[in-house]
Amino acid sequence: MSTAMNAKIIGSGEETLVLAHGFGTDQSIWDKVVPYLADHCQVVVFDWCFSGAVKDPDLYDAAKYSTYDAFADDIICLLDEMKLKSSVFVGHSMSGMIGCIASIKRPDLFHKLILVTTSPRFLNSEDYEGGFELSDVEQIFSSIESNYEQWTSSFSVLVVDSSDPESVEKLEKSLKRMRPEVALTLAKTVFLIDHRDMLEKVTTPCYIIHTRNDIVVPNSVPEYMQNKIKGECKVEIINTNGHFPQLTAHHDFVEVIDAILADK
Repeated sequence: MSTAMNAKIIGSGEETLVLAHGFGTDQSIWDKVVPYLADHCQVVVFDWCFSGAVKDPDLYDAAKYSTYDAFADDIICLLDEMKLKSSVFVGHSMSGMIGCIASIKRPDLFHKLILVTTSPRFLNSEDYEGGFELSDVEQIFSSIESNYEQWTSSFSVLVVDSSDPESVEKLEKSLKRMRPEVALTLAKTVFLIDHRDMLEKVTTPCYIIHTRNDIVVPNSVPEYMQNKIKGECKVEIINTNGHFPQLTAHHDFVEVIDAILADK
């Protein structure tokens, strides 16, 4: 499992951080923050099976990974193989909810969850603002299917702070490494799921990191999650725009992580 997922441990320290990337990226999305975190922590990085960095294309099975449960099982298997318990899980975007599910299944694995620009549901409903209408996500699926190259460029500009062209380019390159057919099936899983009912089962202390303005996840979502999560839950807002604070405000991001680690 660890070999297939390109898992590695960087640095050393009493605390173990498990960094889980989101849709369309790979472990390199953490490159700016790992050197700072590994200075005083043991940092685990890996690639999910959908990532363009994973060598075996057969690892990703669209039917198996049509829910977050299979991803949660993967991270549980990985941490068991690495003999890691009571770590801090840092999940970006979709991985935040995957971490929540894994923590419900195996509370012994994590003593803190850090949920970075995470959402339990992206679709709007009568009583919930997810940020997208069904027609919006259907347009995303259509764009991925009809011209994936063009979509990766336009999507990257939308979700990363455009005042940071280097980070926009990093996401675009990462998306382009992903196979279009994988991107399409995974996008359907991500944008159509509804895991709001999972939140009240989460008892591990949670820290939600959000940005000032994220086009993917409205500002109302962290507040919603904080109200629903059963365990202790705090929200930290980083003064940057977009969905990727670990890219666009990495110094602030590390400061927030350090403060969370110090919070006993």
